[in-house]
Amino acid sequence: MNLQLILGNFALILFVAMVVTGVIWCLDVFVLSKQRRVRADKALAEYDARYAKLTADGIKADSNTGSRAALEASILRQPTWVEYSGSFFPVIALVFFLRSFLFEPFKIPSSSMVPTLLVGDLILVNKFDYGIRLPVINKKIIEVGNPQRGDVMVFKYPKDMSQDYIKRVIGVPGDKITYENKRLTVNGQPVEYTPLDDYLDDERPVYHKQYLEKLQNAPHRILNMDGARPINLAAVEEFPHHENCTYSYDKFTCVVPEGNYFMMGDNRDNSADSRYWGFVPDQNIVGKAVFVWMNFGDLKRIGGIH
Repeated sequence: MNLQLILGNFALILFVAMVVTGVIWCLDVFVLSKQRRVRADKALAEYDARYAKLTADGIKADSNTGSRAALEASILRQPTWVEYSGSFFPVIALVFFLRSFLFEPFKIPSSSMVPTLLVGDLILVNKFDYGIRLPVINKKIIEVGNPQRGDVMVFKYPKDMSQDYIKRVIGVPGDKITYENKRLTVNGQPVEYTPLDDYLDDERPVYHKQYLEKLQNAPHRILNMDGARPINLAAVEEFPHHENCTYSYDKFTCVVPEGNYFMMGDNRDNSADSRYWGFVPDQNIVGKAVFVWMNFGDLKRIGGIH
């Protein structure tokens, strides 16, 4: 595991922080605090003996209550590094649990999922719909469900595991996917398309053709650019199971291998996806995108993802 992958893996950093602060917290509770108590008891006994001797010798001493309490507090006080670790540990542990097993926040960095998701959308990703996975190593330990056609899914980019990608599930294991003239066919069944009003690109004053794509039980909007080919053959890379795909000038066909998924962006002519870099293995899955909880540039964006 190289340094870039480690630094890009926030779950790993969070896990290490939780372990370090947790070990320090446990060490203090079960060892260090008891040692401080022993030292405090010894110091207080010596203090009481000196005070008793002064009194027996007829030397009037000031009330020792305040000094005795201050002495005890100074010895029992946690070192700063222990105090901070103990304060941070429950917070880090809670955050680690929530983002590992329930929901994880992400920010949309690109326009490949427009019009469904816009640049700057802050989304929540469900971490348990596709099975309970061990944090950091992402190994599934409890089966809950599997991605379905039409789901919007976050996953580790197969070419660089330090990067998180988000695309729509087009094909599940065993599916035969054909994309011809910018129309999908899944297992021999053409997907239905309904034309919608043209979509104005927010990044530049260009209108795109917009359609309602009725894929399985997840109808959603997609965009097409006039003049763009269904696939740029020059951009197709080598990838595992490349032999499952055939490409031509205006179409491609892929059979999705077991344990893998075929992903495409809704902004079809502005998306680097499975057409170019291949299938997404099950072990790369992060979770299902379910909700836009904020977009600082457009507060009306808050709502569910379809």
